[in-house]
Amino acid sequence: MEDKRNIQIIEWEHLDKKKFYVFGVAMTMMIRVSVYPFTLIRTRLQVQKGKSLYHGTFDAFIKILRADGVTGLYRGFLVNTFTLISGQCYVTTYELTRKFVADYSQSNTVKSLVAGGSASLVAQSITVPIDVVSQHLMMQRKGEKMGRFQVRGNPKGQGVVAFGQTKDIIRQILRADGLRGFYRGYVASLLTYIPNSAVWWPFYHFYADAAFQWL
Repeated sequence: MEDKRNIQIIEWEHLDKKKFYVFGVAMTMMIRVSVYPFTLIRTRLQVQKGKSLYHGTFDAFIKILRADGVTGLYRGFLVNTFTLISGQCYVTTYELTRKFVADYSQSNTVKSLVAGGSASLVAQSITVPIDVVSQHLMMQRKGEKMGRFQVRGNPKGQGVVAFGQTKDIIRQILRADGLRGFYRGYVASLLTYIPNSAVWWPFYHFYADAAFQWL
């Protein structure tokens, strides 16, 4: 009878890289499309003064839809999709670091701890600048200015295309804060995600082993 407690841990060399990256990006994109409007609404509710613009999530949803249409709920979305790169870099860094640490320690806890922390360091280094630009784009709305920066329309008053807005915001951040402006909150993000990731993976393997022992 096969011993069900003999659990094989899937390492980097066991993965079908093509399927991993293709399906990983596709699934993440599907999830991102469905939740992004609520991310935008949450960001605006957090930034507004009191209830000066919106009285809640549903009120914000209706007002944004009426003012800007469906596209208003997806401001900054194209830029935000670049964070998909960080997700793939996270997993790649995690698996490659586990493989590297295995040359020095066979402890699954040590491998998971070091790999989890390293993966978050890489991912946040990519994510934070993208999030900064994306969040400034989320703050763009017709009428009252919500964020620090305001996208300027073209002379004909027809607004600017998506990536035109992005370039405008990037220029304004550079002029105001320099390159450091793209890393606002970077240290806070590292202090949040590195410990979380470093601890989560060892516990994941611990509880996976414990669960299978009861089978």
